[in-house]
Amino acid sequence: MNSLSDRAKAHEAEFKHREDMEFRVTARRNRLFGLWAASLQGLSGEAADSYALLVIAADFQAPGDEDVIAKVRADLAGKASDAEVRAELERAAAEARRQLAAS
Repeated sequence: MNSLSDRAKAHEAEFKHREDMEFRVTARRNRLFGLWAASLQGLSGEAADSYALLVIAADFQAPGDEDVIAKVRADLAGKASDAEVRAELERAAAEARRQLAAS
C-alpha cells in the first residue's frame, strides 16, 4: 500500500512540475511576444518592458491565447498581419521553451 501512495505522490509532483513549467513558459512567451510588438511600435528600454508587462497581464483576461493575440493585433493595427502576429507568438513560445530548458 505504501508503494501505491508513493506512486500517487510522485504523479502529483510530476503534474505540479509540468503545470508550473507551462505557466513559466507562457509568461516568458508573452514577455518575448510583448517585446517584439513593442519594437514594432518603436518602443525601447523601460517603455518596451512596460508594454511587455501589459501583454503578460492581457493573458489573464480569458483562457487561451486569443486575449493576448487580440491585444497585440489591436496595438499593431497596420504594422503586422494576423498571420505575422500568430507566427511570432509561436516563435516566442519555442524560444521561451528553449530558454527555460537551458536554465
